[in-house]
Amino acid sequence: MDVMPQQDPESRRPPEPSPQDPYAMPAEGATAVPPPPPTLRTTLRRAAFGAVAAGVLLAGALVAVPDGDRDAPKEPGPVERAEAAATAGSPASLSDLTALIGDRQKWVESHPDDAPSWATLGSAYVEWGRRSADAAYYGRAEEALKRSLDARPGERGNGEAWVGMAALANARHDFLAAKRWGETVRKQDPKAWSVYSVLIDAYTGLGDVKAATGATEKFGELRKGVPALARTADLYRGQGWREDALATAREAADRATEPAEKAEALHRLGELAWERGEPEEAVAQFDAALRTDSGHHASLAGKARALVALERTDEALAAYQSAVTGLPRPEYVLELGELYESLELDGDARSQYEKLGGLLEQAKAAGVDESVIRARYESDHGDPAVAVELLRGQWKKQHRSAAVADALGWALHRAGKSEEGLEYAQQAVDTGVRNASYAYHLGVIEQQLAQYGPARRHLEEALRTNPAFSPLDAPKAREALETLGEPSPGGPGDTQPPPPPAPVPEPKRESGPEPKPERKREPEQEPKRESPRPEAPAPAPSKTPPAPSKAAPGTPTAVEADASKSP
Repeated sequence: MDVMPQQDPESRRPPEPSPQDPYAMPAEGATAVPPPPPTLRTTLRRAAFGAVAAGVLLAGALVAVPDGDRDAPKEPGPVERAEAAATAGSPASLSDLTALIGDRQKWVESHPDDAPSWATLGSAYVEWGRRSADAAYYGRAEEALKRSLDARPGERGNGEAWVGMAALANARHDFLAAKRWGETVRKQDPKAWSVYSVLIDAYTGLGDVKAATGATEKFGELRKGVPALARTADLYRGQGWREDALATAREAADRATEPAEKAEALHRLGELAWERGEPEEAVAQFDAALRTDSGHHASLAGKARALVALERTDEALAAYQSAVTGLPRPEYVLELGELYESLELDGDARSQYEKLGGLLEQAKAAGVDESVIRARYESDHGDPAVAVELLRGQWKKQHRSAAVADALGWALHRAGKSEEGLEYAQQAVDTGVRNASYAYHLGVIEQQLAQYGPARRHLEEALRTNPAFSPLDAPKAREALETLGEPSPGGPGDTQPPPPPAPVPEPKRESGPEPKPERKREPEQEPKRESPRPEAPAPAPSKTPPAPSKAAPGTPTAVEADASKSP
């Protein structure tokens, strides 16, 4: 159904020529005196000139004017471009999205029972709120989507409004509700390609990798092209398949045509380069995204992150400040605060943390659950116990993504519960995602628990993945590795259980009768020598003290190793 306001047919008519138009032909009979007859020479010259002119005009008409030029389609306007992007499953530019919102607002004022238009308006509000970081639009989106469902319930074919409700739930980080909305639509219409996009986000937020993979594959079957490639690249990235993610993301960028779609694809390439620890490449990709779409503030924040790694601090601060002004997402504000803190600009850091608190309160008032970001702040800059409480609540809501598992493991460690935190931190790393922060958190927890071999391995992995993954934590990772020292030449001592004590050093003395008394003493001495044996299997092999403690007596490693042997 075409719900667009129809253009007045009168506006399509060509204007009548003005009487004052010097190029308008006079009406028939307007000239009373006929011109004199031309001479023969003049007649021949006019004939030749007319033939040439006719040929030129005919050629120009064939090249420049297609058949039926009066019916040729006009250049699509911003509303049409936004609708085309939505139909293709691609992002529209913010200016086109604004035009679409204005058009639908005006239309539903005079057509309050137009369910599809209300659904389109609600979905556009969701997209605007997500891309502008203005959570206030989510309330408007909910109202519009409910108006759509009142006009036509979802059971009567209004699946578009249900998909909009699922997208709204994802934007508010209520992934369980998004899953319910999406699966309802899928059950009613399994071939509705738009529902798989919201299901991918819901399953990813819940940490259900298998379901997310299935939804991504189905989306690719129903919606070919750049949108499917983008979703597939994100899936590969989340599973740690770097080469596959990079190849797919490059293909998406090569095939993208519209500016908003192209900028999003280039931004993805920048994020992949950053995660690989290639800040120069990341800056190049983010710059390309910004040249394509100057309002792509997410790329500006990504560029700032990479500039920090390149020690171009002044440029990084300017980029971050512009990014948080144009797109005030809480994670960008937290990153800027931590950058100020790493530079010992404590006053500026506090200002950003206060701003973060305000943004989190606004999000909460708009129904957006930003528990993970708040917990990250509390773990490192506030009260870790508060972080633990927030993240336990997320876990109970079945929000069990790698990000939540990592944040919960780190919060437990910071709250003095490292043994419990180890399980969650390990789960985050085991998902396969190549995130330097996850490896760093796990390595620190393992070091605290005297698992020195795994700790060294994961700290090295963090710095190998991205040597400048955080202006605060990357230096701490290097310090922790220096504290652990290098493994012994024979390999880490905790990679295998310690060898049992030598059973019998005495057989070398069997030349005389002395071995008999020595054998009688062995039963008395063996229980003392073997008393540690029942305790040795209790910790995992990785928990025994490393060999380097012998080479450096008195170090913290050696002291902890002695303590671990005490009954």
